[in-house]
Amino acid sequence: MDYMDSGSKYTPKMGKEFESVQFLQASDNKKLEKKKSPGKRGALIGMVILSTVVAIMIGLLVWHFHFRENTHERMYTGSIKIDNQVFQDAYENSSTPEFKALAEQVVKQLKTTYTNDARLKKYYVGSTVQAFSEGSVIAYFLSEFKIPAGQEVFVDIAVSSLDNNARKSVSSPNRQANHLDIKEMKTSVLDKRLLSFKEQAFFSEHTKPNEIVWIKSPGFPDSPYTENTFNQWKLRADRGNIVKLEFDTINLEPDCKNDFVKIYDSLVATESRALVELCGYFSPSAPPTFYSSGNVMLVTMGTNEEHNFPGFQAKVSQVSRGSMSQSCGSKLTGKTGRFSTPNFPHYYPPNMDCDWEIQVPENKVVKVTFEMFLLAEPGQEDGKNCNKDYVMINNKKLCGKNLEGTLVEISKTNVVKVQFHSDNSYVDRGFTAVYEAIESTDPCPNQFLCKNRWCVNHNLTCDGWNDCGDMTDELNCKCSSDSITCANGLCKPKFWKCDGVNDCGDNTDEMNCGGCSSGEFTCKNGKCVSEKKHCDGSNDCGDSSDELDCGGRSELQCTDVTYKCKNNKCINKVNPECDGTPDCGDRSDEENCDCGTKKFKSATRIVGGQDADDGEFPWQVSLHVKRYGHVCGASVIGTKWLVTAAHCVQDDGNIKFSDPKSWEVYLGLHSQQKQGSSLVKRNLKQIISHPSYNHHTFDNDIALMELESPVSYSDHIQPICLPAPQHDFKTGNNVWITGWGATREGGSAAVVLQKAQVRIINRTVCNELMRGQITSRMLCAGVLTGGVDACQGDSGGPLSSPEGNRMFLAGVVSWGDGCARRNKPGIYAAVTKFRDWIQEKTGV
Repeated sequence: MDYMDSGSKYTPKMGKEFESVQFLQASDNKKLEKKKSPGKRGALIGMVILSTVVAIMIGLLVWHFHFRENTHERMYTGSIKIDNQVFQDAYENSSTPEFKALAEQVVKQLKTTYTNDARLKKYYVGSTVQAFSEGSVIAYFLSEFKIPAGQEVFVDIAVSSLDNNARKSVSSPNRQANHLDIKEMKTSVLDKRLLSFKEQAFFSEHTKPNEIVWIKSPGFPDSPYTENTFNQWKLRADRGNIVKLEFDTINLEPDCKNDFVKIYDSLVATESRALVELCGYFSPSAPPTFYSSGNVMLVTMGTNEEHNFPGFQAKVSQVSRGSMSQSCGSKLTGKTGRFSTPNFPHYYPPNMDCDWEIQVPENKVVKVTFEMFLLAEPGQEDGKNCNKDYVMINNKKLCGKNLEGTLVEISKTNVVKVQFHSDNSYVDRGFTAVYEAIESTDPCPNQFLCKNRWCVNHNLTCDGWNDCGDMTDELNCKCSSDSITCANGLCKPKFWKCDGVNDCGDNTDEMNCGGCSSGEFTCKNGKCVSEKKHCDGSNDCGDSSDELDCGGRSELQCTDVTYKCKNNKCINKVNPECDGTPDCGDRSDEENCDCGTKKFKSATRIVGGQDADDGEFPWQVSLHVKRYGHVCGASVIGTKWLVTAAHCVQDDGNIKFSDPKSWEVYLGLHSQQKQGSSLVKRNLKQIISHPSYNHHTFDNDIALMELESPVSYSDHIQPICLPAPQHDFKTGNNVWITGWGATREGGSAAVVLQKAQVRIINRTVCNELMRGQITSRMLCAGVLTGGVDACQGDSGGPLSSPEGNRMFLAGVVSWGDGCARRNKPGIYAAVTKFRDWIQEKTGV
């Protein structure tokens, strides 16, 4: 039976309750002969009988068509382990007599199992065997049921308990001599999506030692995959080996509800053995890799009716089961060391148990710090109810996700055991951990001890950051003069005061800000109007800001804060451009929106330090001065145009930075030491520095570069979206800075592209911190602690602001007071102030 065919392949056999109604012959025909003139009593009795018969017939018809016909087809996939059979090579081919003979036995056994359960007997239709594998023999099957509406849950519960019924049938004294000895039965509901595809294709591969087999979506790489199609690949390894699946390329629709690749630790699509569901675009530099628990694996791919993408390509090989267990548990000794789950940072295998015993010198205790911890199987993402995949340490079960390195456990003795368990379904990345021997009386030498037993540097206490993860480093603080003292005792940086964000948690930092009174609305121009006038259809502020984001497509008087469509009409929506909704009557707010999106999906979800993922910021450009190397950054805004900082192109001594011939442009670059196939090198045709640039104040610090020849967009080269002049980058919003600049003040340049998240800072507070040097054409961003900032070599690079699914160019790295100093934010050229100038010069 082809389990992807939604049509029923079986005709239910009628039980007694479905038999047709038969009228029996009367024992005395004369008693029923028609009389010439029946009496009133006889007529009444006849009417009653006739009415009763009609009612019964109507009832039967209603029941037949409403209740009987209102049923749903429900498919269950599963596997049974047969102990009294030995696997034969012929079982791999469904057309062999051996396969058919054993499959017939399995189908009979399944029928017995289902019909022995009163809850399932009347709904069961039939079963087919899809495949066999070793161990002794495992049969993979599909079973079909017809279930009345509303009874699905009860049948699901009954099916889930079938393992016990299967065992009972084995021990039954009435079983036949050739009865299959079933020791294990697993079933689950088939994913409904797999019943709806128009076309299907099935493939099988059996790998050999030291051999690589390639599988790929049909048509890859020459054409996109076809729509409304289901494909599956049955993968096998030799006995004693496991299957390794490593994706070389995977590029599907971003939403798994549309197109997906789903992998199973099985030969049928059994949800209880599903390992992962993939969609989107993964970087080839970090391909996801998976292992099976036994010698089989199933890869499936489903596509909907639109937006077809290139697809995937993966290599399949086999490795010894023992090679995987070698990295799974051991005895660790010494004062310090490191251990991790098998295959980290890729996905750990299913159905695995690892045990580590860590022993340090007798007068010490063991401290284990999980630097990366990813056991977020569906159902336990929040770290609670760790019943699936987990780590056991100090009699505590750990699961969920922790990327901050704040998950710490300390033993009471010099020995601790760490156990890792993965079940048969959904896998994750696992963990990497370090252990160290510490004094039991001083677990954090020269550091601050958090209540959760984690250690942080003393200079991170009372700085506004929850470095401990439990806030204990921010309690009982005496705030410094350059911090806000919150009423609840917390300390926050001064430049977060009056920024519109409740950083203290009790709103202390937003009090006494000289703004409007309670019940008043603060206009963009600083004017105060009654809250009642907000969105009343009248321009009470004078700049129309009280009528922004009031819903609908209503037009407003055009001002400096309203978005202007191409037809010169202004709308009340804030930041409408490229949000997927046409708000302008001429739809101009959705034009030129092929920008600001990365093509790759992070495969690891693990950020080592602050390295950016390959292709994560495809608009980032590295500007090299010939014979000197990287000097500044820039952003791609068109096939021929870049945006950078004006101070990057000012002549300095013997170097003519203003001369286009001095520069080499590198696009699609990730590492300064690796020039891969994604790299594109260009020369410059012209440089246009802003005519009002002031090299003393860094005001108007922006410049344009035209490439000598256009560049083609690719996975690693994409333009960033340019904001409208009225685009509102709100104070407090998180934004990204990127570049290959110095990783510390006075330090050397980075090799790999770096990224850091900072926050937009209130202009008034920023101006105070920077001693009045901030103009209206500048934007401030930073973090409260210092330690994160742009630096030398980052100049000219982008300040990328997430807006929905896109990134907008909020600023250009300009200047700062040192690098990453406390209370010294980074200063950026505000791109909104130069949008008209950019369009005038470039046409973009």
